[in-house]
Amino acid sequence: MESLTEFLYAIKDYLNPKFIIDTMLEKFGVFVYFGLFFIIFAETGLAVGFFLPGDSLLVVAGLFAYAGKMNLFVLLISLFIAGILGDLVGYLTGRRMGKTIFSRPKSRIFNPSHLVKAQKFYEKYGGKTIILARFVPIVRTFAPIVAGAAEMPYRTFAFYNIFGSFLWIFSMILAGYFLGPLVEGAFGIKLEEHIDKVVIVVVLLSILPMIFEYLKARRERKMLATEVISEKEM
Repeated sequence: MESLTEFLYAIKDYLNPKFIIDTMLEKFGVFVYFGLFFIIFAETGLAVGFFLPGDSLLVVAGLFAYAGKMNLFVLLISLFIAGILGDLVGYLTGRRMGKTIFSRPKSRIFNPSHLVKAQKFYEKYGGKTIILARFVPIVRTFAPIVAGAAEMPYRTFAFYNIFGSFLWIFSMILAGYFLGPLVEGAFGIKLEEHIDKVVIVVVLLSILPMIFEYLKARRERKMLATEVISEKEM
């Protein structure tokens, strides 16, 4: 039990955006941008990367840029490209494997529930899913795969992919960058000395969409169960 607790604490640290960036800065120096590039690429392009902290990592990277620890311009451009390439790989994966990925309910890579959620998102919003899904954890990983499997025309996908990556990367990083002076101005504190507390707030905000999605799905299940009971009573 103790070893399990230690493992969970270790996982918590490894998924902490500040811990990730601090560690890469310490070990890789200026090559930290390659590490962040890979994380954003993996979360948007590799099915196994759905657990990575995309939103919070981008916002915290913006905070680090404000603190002078990283270059804002390099962050914006490199991660913008990572977002484009990640979705492109997801799209090509879906295009190549097609609907066979939906017929393997026990697949360890393509989690059926994640694929179904992304598919419903795609059916609801169409091509705009590629843009909107950028801001929804888990869905953003599988949306391009579903778009490829649905054979969305490449030119259409490319437009939404580029535009979506631009909106997501720039909005998140710049939110963190401009959050710095707001925090310092509002509370009269030096951000670098209290970045841990800011990260906690950022992470909590980044998981709000998942919480809302869970509550929505739970409410829909209750409504469906009520309807079934009513029909049986009739």
